[in-house]
Amino acid sequence: MKSSQPYVQTFVPTRQYMNDEVMLIENIPVEGTFPKGGLISLWTLNRPDKLNSLNSESHKALKEACNMAESNDSIRVIVITGASPNTPPEGKKAKPFSFAAGADISEFVGKNSDDVREFFEDNAWERVWNLSKPTIAMIDGFALGGGTELALSCDIRIASNRSKFGTPEINLGLIPGGGGTQRLCRLVGYGKALEMVLTGEMLDSEEALSCGLVNSVTSPENLKQTTMKLAENIANKSPYTTKVAKRAVRASLDLPFSEGVLMERSEFVALFDTEDKEIGVNAFLNRESPKWLGK
Repeated sequence: MKSSQPYVQTFVPTRQYMNDEVMLIENIPVEGTFPKGGLISLWTLNRPDKLNSLNSESHKALKEACNMAESNDSIRVIVITGASPNTPPEGKKAKPFSFAAGADISEFVGKNSDDVREFFEDNAWERVWNLSKPTIAMIDGFALGGGTELALSCDIRIASNRSKFGTPEINLGLIPGGGGTQRLCRLVGYGKALEMVLTGEMLDSEEALSCGLVNSVTSPENLKQTTMKLAENIANKSPYTTKVAKRAVRASLDLPFSEGVLMERSEFVALFDTEDKEIGVNAFLNRESPKWLGK
């Protein structure tokens, strides 16, 4: 990925919500963006010894990161991934690679509906889903349960060929609770979604690709390069127009077709009043690269 500067690593200072034991954030400058200073924000779930499973602190970190990303106009694209396994002690087997191997089940013990309702009504999956900026899940290894749901909450999913996906909550006497039944059905269809939810069985990367669960599959060695190239491509578009585009496509999930077409038309026509439309059209006619203003 082209970059005029090294990676800039930042941390939210309130350790209660985010720290290097839970999640890392790297804000990566992208060369040639307009307005200048565009960033790709790379969020790395950082509990490799727990296969990056999502606990309450992970959810707090993700929600805090979502607030940060929305308030920072320089951030154009968010990429979410999981930390690679730590080097094991001598004589010990290394942990497998994992995007996020579900929820931290130890937090479920002894809980009743009153104990968990507030947490699930304000969860990280919905915060990621509701981001106005494009999001990409960069998946290497296990994405299970809440990890699959986090990937589903992103707009685009790029996976390595050693990745595995599943919704094994049925084996705990539960069902997906982070939007998984709804988003999975819209991606892979009713039959496949219900098969995954009822059996709890895993899909390998090729099956995930064939049923539409992921956008593309690559080797582990090429995963970051492939994902960041895509993120850089998006980051170089008008940041205002990418938000409108995401909003219009997202509307197709909620609106009847005829209403969605009307909504798209309204968004399209409104873009003719923006400065970036004029910049883009003139740049095309003059065979130049557009220098967006973001409005």
